[in-house]
Amino acid sequence: MATLCLLAGTANRQLAEEISNGLKIPLHPIEIKRFNDGETYCHIEKSVRGSCVFVVQPTSPPVNDRLMELLLIIDALKRASAKEITVVSPYYGYSRQDRKAQPREPISARLVANMIEKAGAHRLVTFDLHADQIQGFFDIPVDNLEAHPLIAEYLLDKNIRDAVVVAPDVGGAKRARRLAQMLNVSLAIVDKRRPAHGKAEVLNIVGEVKGKNAILADDIIDTAGTISGAAKALKHKGAKDVYVWATHALFSGDAVQKLAIPEIKEVIVSNSIALPQEKCFSTLHALSLGPVLAESIKTIFEGNPMGVLFDRLYKKVEEKRKQ
Repeated sequence: MATLCLLAGTANRQLAEEISNGLKIPLHPIEIKRFNDGETYCHIEKSVRGSCVFVVQPTSPPVNDRLMELLLIIDALKRASAKEITVVSPYYGYSRQDRKAQPREPISARLVANMIEKAGAHRLVTFDLHADQIQGFFDIPVDNLEAHPLIAEYLLDKNIRDAVVVAPDVGGAKRARRLAQMLNVSLAIVDKRRPAHGKAEVLNIVGEVKGKNAILADDIIDTAGTISGAAKALKHKGAKDVYVWATHALFSGDAVQKLAIPEIKEVIVSNSIALPQEKCFSTLHALSLGPVLAESIKTIFEGNPMGVLFDRLYKKVEEKRKQ
């Protein structure tokens, strides 16, 4: 029988160790280093022949280095006769470039999918893809897991009264609606426009937020311009406390300064991306994906349906909501 093997790149070692503890198996030894010219080198230090290998490596900043490292690990595993290679990449870089918005642009999310497949991966496990249709860029199975049960359970434990879930833009309405349904609260949408990449202007808020505790829900916080602008607009419209939730905390540039403002009571993220100490602040709270990923890996390895796992998580949220 094939054995389960867990291996981690350098992108999020702490998350990999949490998964390792959850599965009660050690991380497989690997050497990764950089040559003087910036080239990446990796060496799988023990045999993986005939093993089902799960590689934990989000393609987070510096995204190109993380991606190249992932591709080299996959290639090394393939050449070492691993039976099956599953990429566990909680954050999928280049996911926001999923279409041609104007002529002569690449579809980068598709190119990255091709690279991962060509390197030799047999499956991808990720969290909250920026666009669900990215799953269709792959010819291998893709498990696009949702972090909604984690945040819903956390918010229910806080017992927030008179809540409203707010989508920071029209594109995020589906994602925010899903959370609103789980919490059984109303939905509002921020109407914004983007004059340029990385910049956003709030024009209006659709829905009732006055006197309510607003939960801004998004998949990615990059420069935090959208979120901070939306939080200020919500307070201006009479919202009480403003909570911010996002699965992936990129926190580029001065994002921390934009988020650590009086208008935002708490910023809640997952640990899909490892945050250095300088990007942490007093109102930031991180939820761990480790237990869910450990269960997901065990489910895949044993050949069981993933739906059973998430039905259990959703049922747990529903039971907590009814308490």
